[in-house]
Amino acid sequence: MEKCIKSVLIGGEDVEVIIVDDGSTKDDTAEIADRYAKMYPTIVKAVHQENGGHGQAVNTGLAHATGKFFKVVDSDDWVDARSYKKILTTLKSFVEGEEPDMVIANYVYDKVGAKRKKVIHYDNVFPVEQMFGWDDIGKFKIDQYILMHSVIYRTQLLKDCELQLPKHTFYVDNIFVFEPLPYVKKMYYVNTNFYRYFIGREDQSVNESVMISRIDQQLSVNKRMIDSFISENPQNINCRKYMINYLRIMMEVSSIFLIVSGTKEHLEKKKALWQYAKD
Repeated sequence: MEKCIKSVLIGGEDVEVIIVDDGSTKDDTAEIADRYAKMYPTIVKAVHQENGGHGQAVNTGLAHATGKFFKVVDSDDWVDARSYKKILTTLKSFVEGEEPDMVIANYVYDKVGAKRKKVIHYDNVFPVEQMFGWDDIGKFKIDQYILMHSVIYRTQLLKDCELQLPKHTFYVDNIFVFEPLPYVKKMYYVNTNFYRYFIGREDQSVNESVMISRIDQQLSVNKRMIDSFISENPQNINCRKYMINYLRIMMEVSSIFLIVSGTKEHLEKKKALWQYAKD
């Protein structure tokens, strides 16, 4: 967590760092948050709350955010210093009132023990360092979906679309990226390896056995995304295509873990999920 905090503090007075202590009792999160808020009173806010899970922590961060742009950095992860400075220079360069709704940058899978770090970049999909819309995007490869790691939203857009993530639910980062998309008109891509996504803890939410044990939460997120897509009914054809493909990937991931589990109950849940989508 301290590595994460130190990486974002490089932004100095240009950034507002909101550390959300989500009712932590097993570590020094509360003490660390308060210590940094005291050390950097003009930059860091420490917010303490009863445990509500990842989604509620993001909700709290957004509620306290006063900056023009909003970026979630999980405490396991960090940002690259050189890329961070490039991102901040870019954000400050936008003309008042003409800012993009969404800024995208590359992210790196920082997997423990891996000699080569996998970089997800989008230079074959988006125009580089220029304003663009849905009609200007190319074709995504299978591993190029926009994740929480790669996205920076305009804060007011998230507040205008009244984004609220569910409490005590894992995998809500998919909702965070997905639900605001129909509201996004202007985008900007910075081709720099900004976000470092740590992979390696045994209890991490993307660990296979952990995902199977939490499959009901994944299914709940799937269904909410389906409902959101139908209710928002995005009009731009490329936005629609992207959202449908994102849903397809989510459905496939859920289905694979239900099949891998192999229990009769989980196979029935897979069948029910696809029936929900058809209905």
